[in-house]
Amino acid sequence: MSRKAPSAHHLTAADQPNLWLPYTQMQTAPFPVEAVSTSASRITLADGRELVDGVAAWWTACHGYSHPHIHAALVRQAERMPHVMFGGMVHEPAIRLAARLAAMLPGDLERVFFTDSGSVAMEVAIKMAVQYHINQGTEGRQKILSFRGGYHGDTLGMMSICDPEEGMHSLFAGVLPEQVLADLPVDAASLAQLEALLAERGDSIAAIVTEPLVQGAGGMLFHDPEVLRRLRKLCDRHGTLLILDEIFTGFGRTGTMFACEQAGVVPDIVALSKALTGGTMALAATVARQGVFEAFLSDNAGHALMHGPTFMANPLACAVANASLDLFETEPRLEQVAAIAAQLSRELEPCRTLPGVRDVRVLGAIGVVELETLDNPDALRRAFVERGVWIRPFRNIVYLTPAFTIKPEELTRLTTAIVDVLREAA
Repeated sequence: MSRKAPSAHHLTAADQPNLWLPYTQMQTAPFPVEAVSTSASRITLADGRELVDGVAAWWTACHGYSHPHIHAALVRQAERMPHVMFGGMVHEPAIRLAARLAAMLPGDLERVFFTDSGSVAMEVAIKMAVQYHINQGTEGRQKILSFRGGYHGDTLGMMSICDPEEGMHSLFAGVLPEQVLADLPVDAASLAQLEALLAERGDSIAAIVTEPLVQGAGGMLFHDPEVLRRLRKLCDRHGTLLILDEIFTGFGRTGTMFACEQAGVVPDIVALSKALTGGTMALAATVARQGVFEAFLSDNAGHALMHGPTFMANPLACAVANASLDLFETEPRLEQVAAIAAQLSRELEPCRTLPGVRDVRVLGAIGVVELETLDNPDALRRAFVERGVWIRPFRNIVYLTPAFTIKPEELTRLTTAIVDVLREAA
């Protein structure tokens, strides 16, 4: 029995016939806009409107949409071999991509395990860390230490190491493995607390996990590179592995190719995704230092890493990722990020004087306006669409993470929309 169609003015996401949307209360959220094409930093909607994209498809489309070099690589690989299993078989796009990532990353981060999403890359990272200790005969190191404000994905394993107050993760408290949660060591007091925690429980901790420089989905919370240096020293002192989640920060977003470079720190394991393919295909990688990898080499078959996603190292995705890395080598991406940072700092500064604004901060191609409260992000989103921009507020922040190739006038359109909408809301 069909229900009566609601008025066009009262459509909600629940009226979308079949889709179940992410992070959306379908009962109350407005009906979603429909995208039909993308190009550079523009999204064209089904009704003909064109939006300047301020979030680069959830932080992935670093080169803009539909870059011709990436598109050409995709077509060539699709004609040759779109997919083949990676169990007992390898292929050139994956071999080449792994070698290039190893050469780009600091230190001896040399062993690349491919997956198809950031959450799974982090699942593999913590699995590696726990098994690393098991393979070496160390008993009891089965916990992961993570930090308040952190976010590492929505799978059950990842929810166990996210901030329990973040989003819906607290709903699953009785299901999730119990891990260890602490405050980031951003000052003397929090460092002392972490040192005391490790002194008490360090022999049960397999790895410390954090997002370097920016806790993204936790609210675009920035911290100094010194925090990473402190964590590296603590891990070395307590025999604990350091895992860095560079899924958001990797590939230039913070102003260097990898955020950990700004601290001069080499993690034991790093997870990469999002901008790895320039926002074109699903692909992720977990990269381990040589010493971690060697702990899995043995005559004992049980010491192998028993993990293998069906679409790991998908040739199409690897070919696209190689094309994305080409662009970092041939086009001035980091210079573009520096220019974006300067423009964001200048053009978001007027927000600081608006009522209800708590902070304005910029790091690389990340611009954040933090509000005291944000009660109706959907209303702000609609106001932005009306101004021809795609900006997706969440928690208590309005933020920009544009493509590195965005034109200055397009970035100005985004920043002006934020200033105007927040001023009107105030």
